[in-house]
Amino acid sequence: MSDVAVSLYPFEDGGSIPNHPQWPMIVYQGAFASTTGDRAATIESAFHSNGWTQSWRNGIYAFPHFHSNAHEVLGIARGSARVLFGGSAGDVFDIGTGDVALLPAGTGHENLAASADLLVIGAYPPGCSDWDLCRGDALDGSAIRETIAAVPKPSSDPVHGNSGPVHDHWVQFP
Repeated sequence: MSDVAVSLYPFEDGGSIPNHPQWPMIVYQGAFASTTGDRAATIESAFHSNGWTQSWRNGIYAFPHFHSNAHEVLGIARGSARVLFGGSAGDVFDIGTGDVALLPAGTGHENLAASADLLVIGAYPPGCSDWDLCRGDALDGSAIRETIAAVPKPSSDPVHGNSGPVHDHWVQFP
């Protein structure tokens, strides 16, 4: 997986969707595209072996939302989706089988359209198991932004473990 194409997407604060103040969303294009067999189990196993053990299987909510107290990784085990990442300050992405998107706390996401067979493996790093679901309405803006900024950098990359873009691009500032 060392030859996986990685792209970084920093998003500005979008008002009701704050996004992360320092760290970009990371997309690993085709990280699990060549996987044979049970791709969902392979993605889940990779996330777990890299310390991202709080996992689930489902889709992506069709309303704009974010998690203020957790980073989240989304691995596409099957199907495809058109997702708005970053809220009004973001962009629309087409993601498909084998792709992985790593969202720092605060990053908005909304499923705009998906294939009927979409299966997403989501997971959270240690310390982020009690994640919240924020819709951006009626939130205390300054408090939510403080919560987002306080979520620590994960100790491992969900795809590469002890190496990879989390270590290279999510720099912890004092």
